[in-house]
Amino acid sequence: PDPGDAARTRGPDPPSGRPADDVLELLTGAGLALSAGLNAYIPLLVLGVLARYTPLVVLSDSWAWLISPWSLGVLGLLLVVEIVADKLPSVDHLNDLAQTVVRPAAGGIAFATSAASQTHGAAAEAVPLDLPGPLLIVLGVLLALAAHVVKAVARPAVNLSTAGAGAPVASVVEDVASSTLAVLAILVPVFVVVFVLALAAVAVTAVRQRRRHRRRLILPAKRTPT
Repeated sequence: PDPGDAARTRGPDPPSGRPADDVLELLTGAGLALSAGLNAYIPLLVLGVLARYTPLVVLSDSWAWLISPWSLGVLGLLLVVEIVADKLPSVDHLNDLAQTVVRPAAGGIAFATSAASQTHGAAAEAVPLDLPGPLLIVLGVLLALAAHVVKAVARPAVNLSTAGAGAPVASVVEDVASSTLAVLAILVPVFVVVFVLALAAVAVTAVRQRRRHRRRLILPAKRTPT
């Protein structure tokens, strides 16, 4: 084992009792979970890489496996497969169906990992949350699932409006958003609030576009004489 691993992980710490730090840690976990809803592997890679090579993240002992070379290598390989599959209009929908389980699971892991670890964001020294692990995982699963549903609803609208040509562009935007959110959730947790508002706006727009498309299909059928 890498002797430096011990320096990048730590045992459990007592709660700080500072509500502001708890809010920041919740925002960090929420941001990582939402990032997983767009791409399951990016937030886990961000956590693992930052914990292994920087002092920004210090993982708890229970999540120390994320910094191992094997874990980072497997996550990197899965990320490449995900990026390629999500760029193909004929495959992206099937990929979203398969990721319906993977992305929420990754969101649960990301939320629980960040909450049980030490991250350095807007606070001088953020500390772990004193909340039950299963609750943290459930929160992460629900947040990642919400982001995944918005992505799954918005993508068909993009494909319909661009005849499939917009799928690669939308996928790149989603990957950039996932990466940016994962990093900023650790460095500037309050940014997560902005992302949530943007995600809500995208969801509303996607639903409206789908309704307009359905109306276009229904109205000609009604006008056709019998």
